Amino acid sequence: LVYYRGLGVFAMGETLQIAKTALSLYLDEVSISVYAKSFGGVSLMPADLTNFIVNWEAESCRTKVSSTDSVAKRLDKKVSIVTGAAQGFGKGIAEELYKEGATIIIADMNLPLAESVAKELGERAWAIAVNVSDEESCANMVAQVVEKFGGLDIMVANAGVVRSGPIAEFEKKDFDFVTAINYTGLFLTCKYAAIIMEAQHEADPTAMFDIIAMSSKSGLEGSNKNFAYAGSKFGGIGLTQSFALELCPYNIKVNAICPGNYLDGPLWSDPVRGLFVQYLQAGKVPGAKTVEDVRRFYEAKAPMNRGCLPIDVARAVMYCVEQKYETGQAIPVTGGQVMLH
Repeated sequence: LVYYRGLGVFAMGETLQIAKTALSLYLDEVSISVYAKSFGGVSLMPADLTNFIVNWEAESCRTKVSSTDSVAKRLDKKVSIVTGAAQGFGKGIAEELYKEGATIIIADMNLPLAESVAKELGERAWAIAVNVSDEESCANMVAQVVEKFGGLDIMVANAGVVRSGPIAEFEKKDFDFVTAINYTGLFLTCKYAAIIMEAQHEADPTAMFDIIAMSSKSGLEGSNKNFAYAGSKFGGIGLTQSFALELCPYNIKVNAICPGNYLDGPLWSDPVRGLFVQYLQAGKVPGAKTVEDVRRFYEAKAPMNRGCLPIDVARAVMYCVEQKYETGQAIPVTGGQVMLH
């Protein structure tokens, strides 16, 4: 707090909420001081009452809990946006980062669902609506986060969509839709995250920041009858490498994570638009007659004989944040299905 006689009081803090809390406490203190004078001045509590409060069972328990909560976690105080975090990989990543102490912004087109996820996570989570293919929406998302939390440390560009089918039958509107979300959306989220992170670097040249693009194993090798998705993910890795070169002088690391198939997530298992259904209808899996046939086919592709899980990807995200000497990388998390050459 800074007080200027005849001008007013100015509250400052790492975030807007911290500044508001500091101002509120100051005003309470002023009120107490004024009221105390009307009762003859400040009167200190006797030692026996002070000892009672300090050693009171409830207060002792609160102090212990507070002490436990204060133990530093891996991502303490890291302000982190996860786009497309209301469900699927995004939700799972957000949950794991939250456990490690990060402040999580659940950014999604489905605001009610995002708000439900944020409420479920706890007080360090906040929901905001965003359409990553719309520039104004992306700019507004980052601006609101900076206003509320005082900055941005991690941008996880996770939002993505899939449309699959044979090239001769694939419609341009579906191709444009995938490209707008997966490729253009990555550009826009990176752009507005970078603007803020560059400014923060100017204020603190020792600080480091992370932009993490959620690519796919289909960004490392082609995908049969899934060219729109694979093409957007290949392009996303090109953006990742290029942004990494440009932003490295500002201590902004830019990496991509290439997960294997999250077979339990809605992208695959949705009974209407899920990939199991799409791939069955497209005839992508020879001889498959049911979605279970398609699932078993994709499980068998990974040497570890299972699909990728959000915790697997979250660990890769945390690696990106904690390491200080890698940028522009595309990190496979595929259970051995795709190996780098």
